[in-house]
Amino acid sequence: MNALRDTLPSLLLNQVEVRGDDPAVREKNLGIWQEWTWRQVADEVRAIACGLAAQGFGRGMHLAIVGDNRPRLYFAMAAAQALGGIPVPMYQDAPAAEFVYVLNDAAIVYAVVEDQEQVDKLIEAASQVGTLRHIYYDDPRGLRNYEGILSLDVLQRTGREFEADNPGFFEREIAKGSPEDVAIILYTSGTTGRPKGVCQTHGAFLAASRGACGFDGLNPRDRILAYLPMAWVGDHLFSYVNWLVAGFTINCPESAETVMTDLREIGPTYYFAPPRIFENVLTQVMIRMEDASPPKKWMFDRCMDVARRCGAQILDRKPVPVLDRIKYWLGNVLVYGPLRNVLGLSCIRVAYTAGAAIGPDLFRFYRSIGINMKQFYGSTETCAYTCLQHDREVKLDTVGRPAPNVELRIAESSEVLVRGPMLLREYYKRPDATAESIDDEGTSTRGTPDSSTSRAT
Repeated sequence: MNALRDTLPSLLLNQVEVRGDDPAVREKNLGIWQEWTWRQVADEVRAIACGLAAQGFGRGMHLAIVGDNRPRLYFAMAAAQALGGIPVPMYQDAPAAEFVYVLNDAAIVYAVVEDQEQVDKLIEAASQVGTLRHIYYDDPRGLRNYEGILSLDVLQRTGREFEADNPGFFEREIAKGSPEDVAIILYTSGTTGRPKGVCQTHGAFLAASRGACGFDGLNPRDRILAYLPMAWVGDHLFSYVNWLVAGFTINCPESAETVMTDLREIGPTYYFAPPRIFENVLTQVMIRMEDASPPKKWMFDRCMDVARRCGAQILDRKPVPVLDRIKYWLGNVLVYGPLRNVLGLSCIRVAYTAGAAIGPDLFRFYRSIGINMKQFYGSTETCAYTCLQHDREVKLDTVGRPAPNVELRIAESSEVLVRGPMLLREYYKRPDATAESIDDEGTSTRGTPDSSTSRAT
């Protein structure tokens, strides 16, 4: 094993050694939570990696990954990285026409997808993609009569046979890895032109993750809900890399429609959501309170008045009059605590939001009821790691101080200049865009100060 633990797959092996029988991943299927230990995860990853190797996948090759947050899609990502390959996650809700550009740009030969919907889109796109040859699927429903594609079950059986003939192959491939190797290609949104593939190395994401985990004290006792798109840098850092670094448990919901129910069942300690999700949740709360009985509505309004007055100060451990503390304690028993429980946020230690500007009233509401909500700023090019808010230094109109090991300054042109170990290596096949983004001193241009409060990740 790589003793330095300087690549993502080597961290997986390290977690097996340290906490092999602890829960690593959970997934809700047909209403029941299924669980994998770290040792079982490594076995799944090993089987997929050896299966891919038996099919010709190797170092430097690209593996497209398309689907919702499913454990075996994360396992496939780890398997590609173990072989020195590069996963290329794609947005699962994109139409087939949008798949074509990324598949061609990244010269995709191999793809792992979730279900029939994604298989159909890849088959539709294949006529315009000359490289795509191998498609593997996780969910077999509706795919019985499809020809030329394989299930992950078959791929894993092939992998176990390959491993029996090549003992130690998986560990040897991981040992060949380097922190300078590209770990993933994440495509930008393409709002100002064609999407660009951001090449991020193992070392860059590990630097970002170790800084973030140390900053907020993430540890093996934490648990998160993985529900945001796998193609988004935020999910890759929060749900995947932090998982390998901190050793906590990731939980995959049954579907997008059951996220709120699954959130209540899991009770995550660490949570991330863009402002629109927090806003939708608050809207639902207010609608329900409008339909509540007059006594309940009166109690809610009185308690929220107290929370708006002193809740954030109590959360930040600032001086608050004794009478307000007593009123807030009573409000916590009657309203805030039950409300956090209904929202699935009763166990939250840290809740982050980013991706757009968040309204001050929305931000104050969550902090006032005792949820440690904070903002951060980052981008795909910085592994979603540029600025973080310290506890007790949370301000509505800022995104915090530069994260650990990050240098930041404002140029005379009002551009935000960032330097640190988390910067992208390059834009894939775009040396012009790379030279424009990163100067000779390793500094990246990341927009203007105004955009830093409205454009995060």
